Amino acid sequence: MPTLHLHTTAVLDDTARSTLARALTDLTAEVLGKRPEVTAVLLHHHRPGQWFIGGVVAEAQPTAQLGIDITTGTNSADEKAAFVAGAWQLLNRALGGTTGLDPASYVIVQEIPATDWGYGGVTQAARKVSHRVG
Repeated sequence: MPTLHLHTTAVLDDTARSTLARALTDLTAEVLGKRPEVTAVLLHHHRPGQWFIGGVVAEAQPTAQLGIDITTGTNSADEKAAFVAGAWQLLNRALGGTTGLDPASYVIVQEIPATDWGYGGVTQAARKVSHRVG
């Protein structure tokens, strides 16, 4: 049940947003083994003048930050590294335009304990227990 938050200065139309959300969902399934039907992707656009790098407005190149929340211990370090590399390549192609993404764009994998989040009103820890029992 990963949740992805993409913040970017790139302007995307509806089709580009849908295509990007699908590509991020597919990457998450392929590399991290997450179920697409419970993967949420939220896209956040930032207007020029709202994103700073080194204390200066980032205007020369599109910029992005992708964060993904996953349950602690569900993926290896190699899987997370492969996700970071794959996500960077995907974002650079989709958002970078002719100049590429600003190098100070980030992909962040955040692990959250199974007791601290869930979906449908049930924590991941409770889901794990119920799958063992049932």
